Amino acid sequence: MPAGSETADTNEDDKPSKNVIAHISQFADDNLTIIRNISTCLGIAGLLIIARSIRLITKFGSAADIPARFIERNISIRGRLRNITENGLEVEHLPIYVPLLSRLLTKRQPVSVLDVRLAGVEMTSEGHDWIAQQLKPAETLWLRLIARQNQSLHCLVSVNRGSLFNTCVNEELLRRGLARTSPLVGLDPHSRISWSLYKRLMRAERNAEKKGKGLWKEDSRWERVSEVLRSNMLLVSVKKLFKWTSHTKEK
Repeated sequence: MPAGSETADTNEDDKPSKNVIAHISQFADDNLTIIRNISTCLGIAGLLIIARSIRLITKFGSAADIPARFIERNISIRGRLRNITENGLEVEHLPIYVPLLSRLLTKRQPVSVLDVRLAGVEMTSEGHDWIAQQLKPAETLWLRLIARQNQSLHCLVSVNRGSLFNTCVNEELLRRGLARTSPLVGLDPHSRISWSLYKRLMRAERNAEKKGKGLWKEDSRWERVSEVLRSNMLLVSVKKLFKWTSHTKEK
């Protein structure tokens, strides 16, 4: 077959495919808005599925709502302080806010709070008062999840008041001598996270002990002398009373 005939046949075969592409391009140009809206909807649907699966924008109303993997990985969640209790804090969980997605997934719900305990800390009444003075009502807190015990969460609680000021409440209480270290509930004592936290908290407690703060405050010399004098005076009074009683009996 002549070379010219082959070229002509090839051009004729390409015409249908070119026409299909041209029709698709024309359709896309004519319906660009619709195509964009479909793409947007598909993208939002995909984000909704991802967000639901990883629970990033789910509001937790109780300790039981938090996935086990969050606690196992010691993930930090955000919350709003609602109340200071005898045993810890009541905190309203604040999920990550994503414009549009949060509105679609979050319905109007009554305020529910998480029972938060300070991990590795046995707080004193002075420590309770200090927290009440330092933490503002409705202040935003960060909770690093350490363990779950019944309906309580044991956490490292942090306050972020600017990019250069981030305070761990657990450590600060120990550093001021307003609490003692206590066993880390729900953690294997031989695990890496347990050992790391133990060293961190003990370092803060030793710092208070060395500086004689709070629980570790030593009486001044005058206070010690006064106590000795009071003890001696009490002893003298007891001796006098004993002698007087003995003398009375002899009569």
